[in-house]
Amino acid sequence: MQRPIYLDCHATTPVDERVLQAMLPYFRESFGNPASVGHLYGWEAEAAVKLAREAIATSINATPEEIIFTSGATEANNLAIKGVAESYHSKGRHIVTVQTEHRAVLDPCAYLQSLGFEITYLPVKSDGLIDLQELESAIRPDTILVSVMAANNEIGVLQPIADIGQICRDRQVLFHSDAAQAIAKIPLDVNAMQIDLMSLTAHKIYGAKGIGALYVRRRNPRINIAPQLHGGGQERGMRSGTLYTPQIVGFAKAVEIAIASQSEEQQQALKLRQHLWNRLSELDNIRLNGHPTQRLAGNLNVSFTNINGAALMLALQPIVAISSGSACTSAKTTPSHVLTALGHSKELAYASIRFGIGRFNTLDQIATVADHVLASVRSLN
Repeated sequence: MQRPIYLDCHATTPVDERVLQAMLPYFRESFGNPASVGHLYGWEAEAAVKLAREAIATSINATPEEIIFTSGATEANNLAIKGVAESYHSKGRHIVTVQTEHRAVLDPCAYLQSLGFEITYLPVKSDGLIDLQELESAIRPDTILVSVMAANNEIGVLQPIADIGQICRDRQVLFHSDAAQAIAKIPLDVNAMQIDLMSLTAHKIYGAKGIGALYVRRRNPRINIAPQLHGGGQERGMRSGTLYTPQIVGFAKAVEIAIASQSEEQQQALKLRQHLWNRLSELDNIRLNGHPTQRLAGNLNVSFTNINGAALMLALQPIVAISSGSACTSAKTTPSHVLTALGHSKELAYASIRFGIGRFNTLDQIATVADHVLASVRSLN
């Protein structure tokens, strides 16, 4: 049976063969624990982790000591938000975030609300961007953290991170950004952007699932976060647990490949996205979700008026693997909180599709998908 064309790269990506080959020796030959520094096997693993940490740090203009390995961006977000809340609660109990954040940010914030913290959820404009003046107005003397994602996982919108960083620095408030979708796709510089904490993951850039990192600034200012996992004291005491060497090596390789080909790869994704959008624009009842240009190159999120969303997804399922929103919430029956924040009705939010174009997609695949989307929407209209 022919498998559907995969266009869900915001949910996850296949492991690049080069990444897999880099990982394999650390499963069987060099399988030591990087914390076991009394013998060769531990030394090999320790050296591999050190090199990987350096590569990931370099990609965002950080220092290796500022990279804390986690199980993924969800854990990194939790560590950043809860860790700051616990460490800085004596200075204030107010946090600012955005209505369109991933659940891995919104849910930790809701948890902190249950403990007595105040959370301000900024609205977004119809194009998905926040209003910087509203952000400035939301910051109070007791605000300890602002958390704004770099690239939205559903509509691909790129927030003005450097401007947000400047506002936070001017107001002496810590700035965290969930960059799970942005890492190695757009230029990221934690110093130029004045980011204090940043969440990263490997599986959106052709690395393996189950590995991520949190950047934690060490100077100007030095950030202190309370650990959320206690045990062996790994990762400078911020995140205990035996480091998963193969995954870490693969993460670094995925970043290295993506950074080296960033310009070429993003140009190709943009070309494919534009072709898909040009074809789908033949429909009268289609609507683009999010800013038309200030978005990830491989993201196209659209809604269809007067269409049954479930019927459309069912019609497309044999041909193309896509989603109508975040992979983490695809099993839920509620409409996308991102699209409702844009002002969409529940019906329009349900009749939405997120196309995530990736490294291995081709123009022929995009043409095939466009043909089937057009035919399916017309038959359901």
